[in-house]
Amino acid sequence: MQRTIPPFLIAVICVLLAMITIQSGASIAKQLFPVIGPEGTTALRLGFSAIILCLVFRPWRAFPAFGQRMPIIIYGLSLGGMNILFYYAIERIPIGIGVALEFTGPLAVALLSSRKKRDLFWVACAVTGIVLLLPDINSQQRLDPVGVILALGAGACWAGYILFGKKTGNHGSGGMTVAMGMSVAAIVLVPYGAASQGMALLSWEVIPLGLLVGVMSSALPYTLEMIALRNMPAQGFSIMMSIEPAIAAMAGFMILGELLSIWQWLAILLVITASVGSSMSATKSS
Repeated sequence: MQRTIPPFLIAVICVLLAMITIQSGASIAKQLFPVIGPEGTTALRLGFSAIILCLVFRPWRAFPAFGQRMPIIIYGLSLGGMNILFYYAIERIPIGIGVALEFTGPLAVALLSSRKKRDLFWVACAVTGIVLLLPDINSQQRLDPVGVILALGAGACWAGYILFGKKTGNHGSGGMTVAMGMSVAAIVLVPYGAASQGMALLSWEVIPLGLLVGVMSSALPYTLEMIALRNMPAQGFSIMMSIEPAIAAMAGFMILGELLSIWQWLAILLVITASVGSSMSATKSS
């Protein structure tokens, strides 16, 4: 008798694979920085991702009317800002720390929308984690302060991505919305990357890696996340995604050899705890 895999287990596997691919893609992208910089890497990622998503979801079938396009535009600009600021950040700080700081964006959206006093504990966990990651000028392992600010800026863009993503929800499917937003981001940042890096973007040594980054950082994980959301509750999905900073730190160590101190690991754990706690709190209130 043939056994079938339970849908929930399929969802868990898809979420884990999505997080692994997106953070591995970020680690590969960081290897391109010495050749084409964060600007060129962002241009290749967004450009290839937009092409793939548009071919798959064909967003022109549900293109909003002229007066309803502003949420899509802001959504796309938030997506683009999140990408390039994150790449600028991890040029200066380890990927795991960058992701933990970037997580403050969606975490702030979740916590600010809650009015429960017990959620103040999760706020305290998040703030403590961020304080532990702030640059210490007397430490040999101090973080670049500009990198920290850029990662927090990426988190702010992630918050905008979430808020305006909800406002664009009635324009076709979620896939179409992301394809339109990715296209907006590509229209703005691909010319910027091209102007910054020039013909280096067309090198045959760079293009395959750029395509790989686009697939691993956007197209593949988004497809896996869509499969997961069809087979598990949204709040369970959010709780699982909360471990992404730890996966990012492991990817940075395995691919780039980035080592973190015990205090930095503790800070990442506190951010993860805050994210899991806020997701569980939202589950109980729904």
